[in-house]
Amino acid sequence: MRTEDVLAAILTGLWRWDNATGIVSLDAEAARLLGLPAEPVELTEGAIRSRFHPVDWNEIDGIVNLAVAEGTLAEARLRVMDGRGRVIRTLRSRSRPLVDGRRFELVGTLQEVAEQQPGTAARTPVTGDWRRSREAFLLDAGRALAEARSTAEVLRVAASLSMPGFSPDGLAVFGVAGDRLTIIGHHGHSAGDEGPFAEMPLDTDYPAADVVRTGRAIYLATPEEYKERYPAAWPLAQRFGRESWAFLPLIVAGRTMGAWMAAFAYRVGFTPDERSVLSTVARMLAQALARAEVAESERELSLGLQRTMMPVLGPAVPGMEVAARYVPTGGGLQVGGDWYDMIQLPGGRAAFVIGDVQGHDVRAAGLMGQLRIALRAYAAEGHRPDAVLSRASRFLYGITAGGSGDAGDAYAGDVDAARFATCLYLEVDPATGTLDIARAGHPEPAVLMADGTVLIRSTEGGLPLGIVPDTDYPTTRLTLEPGDTLLLCTDGLLETGGHDMETGWLRVRKLLEEYDPATEDLEVLADSLVHAVHGPGSHHTTGPLADRREDDIAVLLLSRAAAGPAGRQAPPRRTVLTIAQAEPERIAGARRQLRELLHDWADGDQVDSAVLMVSEMVTNVLVHTDGDALLVAEATGEQGARRLRVEVADASDELPHRRRPGEMASSGRGVLLMEMLAHAWGVDPRGDGKSIWFELYEGGAPAAA
Repeated sequence: MRTEDVLAAILTGLWRWDNATGIVSLDAEAARLLGLPAEPVELTEGAIRSRFHPVDWNEIDGIVNLAVAEGTLAEARLRVMDGRGRVIRTLRSRSRPLVDGRRFELVGTLQEVAEQQPGTAARTPVTGDWRRSREAFLLDAGRALAEARSTAEVLRVAASLSMPGFSPDGLAVFGVAGDRLTIIGHHGHSAGDEGPFAEMPLDTDYPAADVVRTGRAIYLATPEEYKERYPAAWPLAQRFGRESWAFLPLIVAGRTMGAWMAAFAYRVGFTPDERSVLSTVARMLAQALARAEVAESERELSLGLQRTMMPVLGPAVPGMEVAARYVPTGGGLQVGGDWYDMIQLPGGRAAFVIGDVQGHDVRAAGLMGQLRIALRAYAAEGHRPDAVLSRASRFLYGITAGGSGDAGDAYAGDVDAARFATCLYLEVDPATGTLDIARAGHPEPAVLMADGTVLIRSTEGGLPLGIVPDTDYPTTRLTLEPGDTLLLCTDGLLETGGHDMETGWLRVRKLLEEYDPATEDLEVLADSLVHAVHGPGSHHTTGPLADRREDDIAVLLLSRAAAGPAGRQAPPRRTVLTIAQAEPERIAGARRQLRELLHDWADGDQVDSAVLMVSEMVTNVLVHTDGDALLVAEATGEQGARRLRVEVADASDELPHRRRPGEMASSGRGVLLMEMLAHAWGVDPRGDGKSIWFELYEGGAPAAA
């Protein structure tokens, strides 16, 4: 005997509901129980839904979802309706979900049970699993409301909540502004429906106003009850055709901040369980709205600080293109201590500043604003770059750890409040491309040459601003050749995404080398730098120091217009570097710069030879003279047939001479090396010293050499 026949013998029907297709299959007994002809049939979900009481159908949806999630039976009582909306019988449904990926099928039974006895309430739950459904609903609602970040998101979540057993047809959230009731948001109404309820005085005879005044919920189970208790407001509510209403207070920290209305298209008895659900949702909604209000205030404060403290670039600099970007760190108020600035100077010159005050908080942003103003003032007074930074350092020291409690800063004398700042200040002459740079503990600038070569320009530097009151900041003079682009950035550009300074620079350098000024403007380069290190890529491809915290990013790009045709037609490559007696460690930097200058040189052995000779020449100056060494390296000509000329100048008039070093000697080989490795070399006396030079030819020595 078939299973269906056995079940039919005990007046039990069998049904199958395919969630993917929405088709419900009924055997003959199940069809009879639903008021259909007693024969197997397949119906759509909509057709089945029309056979059940709408309240019961809404409730079973939550029960089924819970059963799918837990892998348990879904049990419910369902009232079957006839075509005129009358209840003809009550069925008990027991079904098990068969889950396959995201789709599932419900296979279960239907059996008629005795009619529920009339209760004291207009409606009571018809399922034995109602409490479990309520708990699942509240957990889901709490999670969704906790994740909402703005008032609009909170309202969207509230509108999408489907409560177990009873779903509101209309929602409204009321706020308080002074002595008036306002509408924050609503759902289930047409545009303009909120008009009569907006800007309503709190003493109005309206349920929401009553709730705000008393802090107690109001439940109106029937239109008659609404009309009796609030006759003045009833004409406003009558036109929406609702049957029941719940008005609940939105209370946070003991303060009633508004009211929440849930209106129903059918009558609701508001049993204790239903009131419990509504009250819990109202509390969660109030907390979510309060959090959203704080978050929106913080975002507005953040945007205000950014608009106030981050200036736009000034008027265009003739013959030059400028681009800048600022991206705050991902946490807190979205403000920090990074900044950039452009200052117009007399004579057509311009000053550019980029810096980073320690920290990512409001105090760092405030100090940044003060320091930026001070730098502009010192620059406007006509001071040179070294003097501007010296005065700025004294200023920052005075308003933080170095000041007295009576002389300005409220944090003065507090060791934890001591802050410092790194900064790079440069003045540029657009006509000649001359750059005068002073640096206070800041990352060194980089230059993208017209032919795509990228060099870090070594510059003199001093301590970060604010550490000691009196500090010297030597000035370095560079020349920005036509077609060159200067990159200034804070350490956030290099270290974001778990990189350190070295690996971060390799990443940035690759982006610079891929930039083509012939087809892209400087804004494209600025965007690519920020997107590559601050966007999703930096999170999927982290550096070796994955625990490093994220940082603010400031980028400033300055490009000098090319003298010839657009593109990389390349004026000579040139680098200039001073190695002071007190900085012998910069010899390593000189070797690195020469290798970067010759990154595409055809003969690697020649590059090694050039690096060796430069190291020997500079070391001889530091060992045998009392002055500094000035290194100038220049590569000219077409690729494959270029000439490299390197000069090292010093202030001594003592000329180098040939020596015969012993096997174990540690010096005396400089002249011998140049005779062996250079295609040409020499010594040129100068009025204030001498210059030793050598030349290498990429394709080998010219025939006349």
